[in-house]
Amino acid sequence: MNDALQEIHDFLPCPTPRQWLENALANQDLMLIDHAHCEKKAASTALSLMYRYVDNSELLNRMSRLAREELRHFEQVLAIMNKRGVEYCHLTPARYAAGLRKEVRSDDPGRLVDVLIVGAIIEARSCERFAALAPLLDDKLEDFYASLLKSEARHYQDYLKLAVQANGAPVDERVGEFLAIERELIETPDSEFRFHSGPVI
Repeated sequence: MNDALQEIHDFLPCPTPRQWLENALANQDLMLIDHAHCEKKAASTALSLMYRYVDNSELLNRMSRLAREELRHFEQVLAIMNKRGVEYCHLTPARYAAGLRKEVRSDDPGRLVDVLIVGAIIEARSCERFAALAPLLDDKLEDFYASLLKSEARHYQDYLKLAVQANGAPVDERVGEFLAIERELIETPDSEFRFHSGPVI
């Protein structure tokens, strides 16, 4: 797992700011609620790709597995919340995913390539944040977040492989463009704490 985590640290343009970690520790109920939303959205993204690209068998298989895993994670977060008396409720989304997706091209194959690159970046950032948070949390949450690292790292790799396949060539330049946007979203202060927000000052 250390190798996969190192790969993700090498891939991402910056580490999570220390201020965000402090925000997370001070807002653990909110963190869990938004984490549950993130898992549900990740499953929804995978399913939407399966509906749109029915002729891509590798994408169908990888996204089917990914959707099942994300929904399982969603159930696990809900179970933790129930034990802690945290009520699942609607939250306004962070600007993070929308900020990345607004640069997605409108026509295929560019659209698919970009959606997959965005998926890879989101999974990589989730993995990086789980790893950074785990040692700072209580034993139960530490174990849970540590248990997510392997699947999140694999999801990042799956998305990136599918992006290269859809492009028919390396995607390094396009990835670099999205990572520049990601860095700004991660480092620029936000007004509300979310799992993928920037730091709240």
